[in-house]
Amino acid sequence: MSLPICALGDEVRTNYFNDPFLRVTQGISECPVPEGPMLTEAQARAEAHGRIERGTSCYQSGQCRLPNSYLYDKEIIPRVKRAIEADGRFAETSIWVEGQRRFVWLKGCVRTTGQASELEKLVRSLDDVQGVMNQLIVK
Repeated sequence: MSLPICALGDEVRTNYFNDPFLRVTQGISECPVPEGPMLTEAQARAEAHGRIERGTSCYQSGQCRLPNSYLYDKEIIPRVKRAIEADGRFAETSIWVEGQRRFVWLKGCVRTTGQASELEKLVRSLDDVQGVMNQLIVK
């Protein structure tokens, strides 16, 4: 589990579900670090039941080989990192990737909208990735 941080009002937030969140590139120094999957204890309790239902419905519907779609994330996110690094076109970006339920969030900064589109296309093409949430900003 990641180290807890304090939110506004000193409410402790942490990565309760151990969702993977990795920095991939760091080519834009003025890019702010995006928030990872940090929740308060109350938010985690409220989210727990829905995560169980969403996680197992993938297997029950025959769309997942693993019994819970969240089990894919610890494998997918390192593969996303390797794919972006191996591609070679994105060294001048500052990218973080987060995974939940076979979905990948792209966060951070790119130089052009074209880079954002190409990153999304690259990640979407990887095995087991169900969807990509492109939250990249142009700097």
